[in-house]
Amino acid sequence: MRAYSTREVAEVSGLPAPQIRRWARAGIVTPEKDSRGHWHFSFQDLALLRMAGKLLEARVTLNRVTRTLRQLREQLPSRPLSSVRLVVTGDRVIVRDRMASWALDSKQGVFGFDMEAEPAEIAPTVRFADKPLPVLDPSDTADDLYQSALDFELAGRGDDAREAYTAVLDKDPGNVEAKINLGRLLHGANRLAEAEALYRAALEQEPSNALASFNLGVVLEDQGLTEGAIAAYRRAIAIDDHYADAHFNLSRLLEAKGDKQAALRHLARFRRLTRS
Repeated sequence: MRAYSTREVAEVSGLPAPQIRRWARAGIVTPEKDSRGHWHFSFQDLALLRMAGKLLEARVTLNRVTRTLRQLREQLPSRPLSSVRLVVTGDRVIVRDRMASWALDSKQGVFGFDMEAEPAEIAPTVRFADKPLPVLDPSDTADDLYQSALDFELAGRGDDAREAYTAVLDKDPGNVEAKINLGRLLHGANRLAEAEALYRAALEQEPSNALASFNLGVVLEDQGLTEGAIAAYRRAIAIDDHYADAHFNLSRLLEAKGDKQAALRHLARFRRLTRS
């Protein structure tokens, strides 16, 4: 596979060469050095640094970009980063590939931010432009309130988004997507028991919802409830065997339990699903 020089990476990513070298020394990208001390970057490194350049263009701080790159490396250890898109929504980064969308910090699956796929070789980062925000009106329809909640999320207004999703559920208690999105926001606010209750309510209403089951697994795992998390990930896979991240999380938990054979089976499935 072709290697890229520091100069080539700088030209493609728009990043200054000193910053590229700093991230290389920090292990965020893993180029090889030749006998003359010159860096040689892989396409995976190039994809990651192109994302970094787009984040900086979107006025994301350097410290946050560095944290985002580390999280991407940790969460997607074997996935081709050229197939991933990042969406900056206020104070959050949402990751999207051809199968799923999730919040980078919490690893929770996301509803309502599906972006139309683009054929670019390295998918661009998108930052939602500032736009006038809605005024929350309890007399609005449930659909209008749901759209307002999404707008608040995109603007980084988490408290307003939670209020709007709650208003949606007051008008339409059966809105599964609002339950899942509200659960994700509560999880992000460390209100884990409330998030868990919403995911369970969503699953009771819609037993075939793989995203609700996956997010339930994440929130149970964050509460130290490993067996419940394993059961939730298995349920997500039973609903949708193509849910790559459920296979990955399940593999990790099974390995920690010592069930290496099952862990390897799910890791292999994850790799097949994410192989480009």
